[in-house]
Amino acid sequence: MVNIVLPDGTKVHYRDIIENDPDDLYFLKNINKFAPYTMTVKRGLEPSYSPYKAVQYLVENQIPGDFVECGVWRGGSVILIALALAHFGDIDRKIFLYDTFTGMTKPDEEDVDWDGRNLKKKWEKDSSQSENFQWGYGGGIEEIRKNVYASNYPKDNFVFVKGLVEHTIPGTVPEKIALLRLDTDWYASTYHELVHLYPIISAGGILIIDDYGWCRGSRQATDKYIKEHKLDLFLSRIDESVRLAVKR
Repeated sequence: MVNIVLPDGTKVHYRDIIENDPDDLYFLKNINKFAPYTMTVKRGLEPSYSPYKAVQYLVENQIPGDFVECGVWRGGSVILIALALAHFGDIDRKIFLYDTFTGMTKPDEEDVDWDGRNLKKKWEKDSSQSENFQWGYGGGIEEIRKNVYASNYPKDNFVFVKGLVEHTIPGTVPEKIALLRLDTDWYASTYHELVHLYPIISAGGILIIDDYGWCRGSRQATDKYIKEHKLDLFLSRIDESVRLAVKR
């Protein structure tokens, strides 16, 4: 068992999910370096172990491209990716971090959670109750910079892009992407990201949709893009929320 205390004091207990990979001790030994900075660990280790193994696959198979995350919260997934890249012997890739660094934007009508709750109405209710309301705020850009730099991955290879993805993409994107992780939850941002970023994922590259199972807007945007472009793409279910696909 692995025990972790999150920043809010929540105690999370995990079973060892890598019992079929007993020689992979690096992941277990480094959980505490990324877990306090990501919400995905509250659902177990699968949402973290899958990108870790994805990095291994991408490095070992020399799939070209940089790594991109849209919606970084406190930087935990980026820390994990950076640790994995260094562990598997590749410290030359750029890691792009797209975020407002001020919290999440207001959802639209399409944005409903898995059980039908209107997230726009919840956002409006929460914002009316606090003058300092920042839904999904993980920290300012300097705080996140400090978090990810602690991974000891080359600092010059982190690319911070502040602002709405609808404003910053495609003007700041890399030439090629090896791994694209989308975690902005909402319909509009997810669809925009897919339109501009999926085409530049390398063949053999990996797409991860963090909130496909939890946020209907994210699911709707993903399904719409796949249908529009008639993509032969299988979305593998990592857990109740995360989906992962390999671009052919």
